[in-house]
Amino acid sequence: MFPGPPADPATPTAGSVPSAAPPAAEAARTPGGATGAASARRAWTAPLLLGCAGVLALCIALFGPGLMARGTGELRIPGAGLTTVLRTVLFAALALHLGELLAPQLIRPVRGRPRTAVRSWAVFASLAEAAAAAGQIVRLAVVSDLGITETYGTREGGLLLLIANGLVVAALCAASRRPALALAPLAVVIGAEALRAHPEAYSPEFGAALTVVHLTAASLWTGGLLYVLRTLWLWRGSPAAARALLGRYARLAIWLYAALAATGTASALRRLPLDVVPTSAYGRTLLLKLALMAVVSVLAVAARRQMLRDTDPSAACRLAGREQVVLGLVVVVSAVLTVVPDPHWISFRP
Repeated sequence: MFPGPPADPATPTAGSVPSAAPPAAEAARTPGGATGAASARRAWTAPLLLGCAGVLALCIALFGPGLMARGTGELRIPGAGLTTVLRTVLFAALALHLGELLAPQLIRPVRGRPRTAVRSWAVFASLAEAAAAAGQIVRLAVVSDLGITETYGTREGGLLLLIANGLVVAALCAASRRPALALAPLAVVIGAEALRAHPEAYSPEFGAALTVVHLTAASLWTGGLLYVLRTLWLWRGSPAAARALLGRYARLAIWLYAALAATGTASALRRLPLDVVPTSAYGRTLLLKLALMAVVSVLAVAARRQMLRDTDPSAACRLAGREQVVLGLVVVVSAVLTVVPDPHWISFRP
């Protein structure tokens, strides 16, 4: 007998049972498979969550000071919502710029790392900060019914002018061949902001020193994490290098967290009488910030444990991304803290 034609691979032979489902590897490659569906869900879930977080952050900035002060009997701050938005922009952009100066120092020692690098946002960040500081000067002039030149002569106006000029210099440094030179004007900016935030008569120097450390640590943590996450996205094809970078950042974040906890506790005990915590806008805002920081702490610990347990850093990166989103809300609430009235006067009122 002559041999028949070769069997078609897609045609089941006698005695064979056709497979009811494709193999797992083939299903993973199938657009309608589980992996494809999960990737599709992540593709639209992340922008949706970021959008929701952005809307929530804007609502907190605009309405937070008024809601926190409701029923406390404290003085109403004119233009509190706009001021909070401007200070949120300033704090966020400061974190972004400092993070870009810190994170490359963590990246360079990573062995086998890809040579791709994220695009710098430092110039845009510093210019946005300068615009936010200028906006605060204009708002101060309107509220005080003063001219711009006269506003510069006030304590707060002069410090805001110093902040705006320092940020313009920082932007020029970031655009130069030696962006690390921006550290000097940024240090001046942080010092001026710390002095501006402490006009009180009781030991303002101590409060300003605490704010310098607190603001620097918070900016390095938030901005450094953002830069690391952007880099990890570029390194998603090199899991070993990505895991090493995430580990280096996690070790640094422990020290930054300790500095934040120490200075934050000292500032709260110094500025907030314990008996007015639930009845003052400052106390209520501080409780909200502590709750968000607790969420950040849980996410950071979970990301570190996931990183130590799994060689694939993708799960740890997702947890770190959620940490970044909550840290953004912390920045907004921190801006609210700088706008609500100082509660110290409550304990001395008749």
